[in-house]
Amino acid sequence: MDTTMLERIRTHLVQKRATLGEWLGASSNDKKTILLGSSSQAAVRAHLDAIDTAIEKCECGELGVCKVCGLSVDDNLLEMDYTADVCIEHLSSEEIDRLEDELELAKDVQKALLPQDAPTIPGLDVAAYSRPAAYVGGDYFDFIDFSEETHALLIADVAGHGVSASLQMASLQALVRVIIPASDSPAQVVERIHDLFGHNIRFDTFVTMFIGAFSPATRMFTYCNAGHNPPLVLQADGGQGSTESWLRPTGPAVGLVEEPKFGQSALTLDQGDLMVMYTDGVVEAEDPAKNFFGGDQLAEVVRRLRTSSPREVIRGIQQSLAGFVMGKPLSDDITLVVCRGA
Repeated sequence: MDTTMLERIRTHLVQKRATLGEWLGASSNDKKTILLGSSSQAAVRAHLDAIDTAIEKCECGELGVCKVCGLSVDDNLLEMDYTADVCIEHLSSEEIDRLEDELELAKDVQKALLPQDAPTIPGLDVAAYSRPAAYVGGDYFDFIDFSEETHALLIADVAGHGVSASLQMASLQALVRVIIPASDSPAQVVERIHDLFGHNIRFDTFVTMFIGAFSPATRMFTYCNAGHNPPLVLQADGGQGSTESWLRPTGPAVGLVEEPKFGQSALTLDQGDLMVMYTDGVVEAEDPAKNFFGGDQLAEVVRRLRTSSPREVIRGIQQSLAGFVMGKPLSDDITLVVCRGA
């Protein structure tokens, strides 16, 4: 294989290894619990081991060598999956079909258009707000239809900040807009994204992601939380109070572990129910004394505004954050998506 190609792959792998290693060593246990979902830190180490093995193979010229014939694996296949060790002609018919589908998907991704218009979803009133810490950021939200009857709401956070994170986010956005309309459930979307993301040398970080599917006919909201901060739901009980719940992770962040499992859960969003989705820049905003805004304070603001419109809830959170940080510059991107059953 061309040494330039090997060095390019090695450069991406070293960066990815550094990103994951830094996260594993520096993150708090609470942060790890959220991002890992039901997975363990051992699964992250297994992913790091896979990266280390690939780096070693790059350095000795063995990466991308077909284990059947000893020739080089196609460059495009290797870029899509750096663990590939079989030439296309030696793949099974099922594997070839899957590869052709992924290559066709990649073509469709290039045609994906930006940006997406604000949604009109029967049975839901929706508002959103996003502000990068720098000129550009890695936060992402979107509204895409699974079908005419089911509507997807998504929020995601690419690890990192600035231009690099924004480029990764743009690639994720293109993937999502192609995958969701061709998928049946939030968990399937996340699985397909991980398949295209996990071993791809073009992605050197990981992504937290929350995808929900709302059916106006049944008011059922089915979701997959891939290591993302748990959205807060206040469900009206018919009186002045409400039932409060947090939609906790059903799987790890995309690109964080080897062989992840992504589950999903569901709840109903009836008239008057309020759901607040957010990125970690909201709860990790710091005051001058370096105290976090935190989930408890976010919940307190939302409870106070539980009968307000989504736009008013966002405005209230913005005001509370501004008062809390007292003019201190943001250290992370901030994104909010707020929905109320209508």
